[in-house]
Amino acid sequence: MRRVVEFGGRGQGILLLHGLMGRATIWWPVAQWLTRYGRVVGIDARAHGRNPVLTGRTEDFVADAAEVVRDLGPSVVIGHSMGGLHAWALAATHPELVRGIVVEDMAPDQRGKTVDKWKAYFDSWPTPFQSLAHVKEFFGQYGDHFIECFEERDDGYHLIADLERLYPIANEWGERDYWDLIEKIQCPMLAIEAANSAMPPGQMAQMPVRSPGGGTHIVVEGAGHVVHRDQPEIYRGAVEAFLSSLT
Repeated sequence: MRRVVEFGGRGQGILLLHGLMGRATIWWPVAQWLTRYGRVVGIDARAHGRNPVLTGRTEDFVADAAEVVRDLGPSVVIGHSMGGLHAWALAATHPELVRGIVVEDMAPDQRGKTVDKWKAYFDSWPTPFQSLAHVKEFFGQYGDHFIECFEERDDGYHLIADLERLYPIANEWGERDYWDLIEKIQCPMLAIEAANSAMPPGQMAQMPVRSPGGGTHIVVEGAGHVVHRDQPEIYRGAVEAFLSSLT
C-alpha cells in the first residue's frame, strides 16, 4: 500500500499535506512548479488514499508526517485545511524538522462545530458515480480536485476514503482549541485565507501574530476553501515569495 508520493525535485524537503477526503495526488498541479524549490513529497493521511491505517487523532497524523520529514531532512511543510492543522502541529512539536509552514484555509478554534450539517450533503451524492466524468461534472469547479479521490469498484466509482471514518477526524476539530500549538511555532508561517471561507472570521489573521516565528497572512479574493484550485496563480505567487524569503 502506497502512502508517500514522490513528485520529484532536489534539495530541501517540501512536504505536502492534503485536506479531509483528499489524498497526496491532489497536489499534482502544485507540485509541478514546487519541484524547482526542492524535493517535493506528498503523504496519504490516515484513512485516506492508500494509507492502510484507518483511524487516528491529530497527534497520530503529526507523528506520521514527522516520520516522513526525518527522511527528508528539515523541510517546508505545506498543508490545506486538515493538512494545514497538521503542518502547524508538526512545527510546534518538532521544531527541528520544520523550516517554514504554509497553512491554507484552516483556523485553530472551531469548537462547537460538527459534521452533522454536512451529512445530508454527502448523502445526496449519486453514489456510485457512473464514471470519472460523472464525478467531475457533479463537483463542478472542484471536479479536477475530486476525481483524484475516487476509485472504480464493481458497481461504479466511489470515494476512496470511508466517510464514516472521516467524521470522527473532523469532529475532533470541534472539540479542541489549537491556539496553544500556534503559540509554540518557531518558524515562519504563511497563512492563506479564502475570502469565501467557512472558517471563523479573524482567526487566520491572528495566527502569524500569535506565533513566535511570525509570518504573513493574506486573504485571497474570489477563492473558496480550496484556494490553490480557485486562484492558482495568486496561490503560487504567495507561496513562491514565501519560499524565496526562507532562503
